[in-house]
Amino acid sequence: MTIPDLKRGLIAGPALAACAILAASIGHAAEPLGTWLSQSGETKVRIAPCGGSLCGTIVWVKGGGADKMNPDKAKAGRPLVGVQMIYNVTKGGSGYSGKLYNYKDGNTYTGKLEMVSDTSLKLSGCRLKVFCRSQIWTKTQ
Repeated sequence: MTIPDLKRGLIAGPALAACAILAASIGHAAEPLGTWLSQSGETKVRIAPCGGSLCGTIVWVKGGGADKMNPDKAKAGRPLVGVQMIYNVTKGGSGYSGKLYNYKDGNTYTGKLEMVSDTSLKLSGCRLKVFCRSQIWTKTQ
């Protein structure tokens, strides 16, 4: 090994290590797994793998509550804690897409999840591709 080769190795080694650390932190930021507090602060949802996709299950609701607006009469009135409100979520493009159930209006929306940072998740949902809204959720312990 010549001196120029040795110098290149001394420079390339730390640069590769820095790239690996950066790639690991970017990969971590791209995962919506964990427990999230809704923008209103009324609901906590745990997002985890389920089957070949991701699902989000309600783990806490301020003041408790029931799924009163569910259009399926068999499910209407069930406790909100335990309801899967995010499902069939798969990775694609710059984020994730799937279905988002809104227990406040009983509607299911085609939605997107996008990591804004390690602690912020943007959810966007549309019904009939016309009625759309977004909110930012915050990661909790």
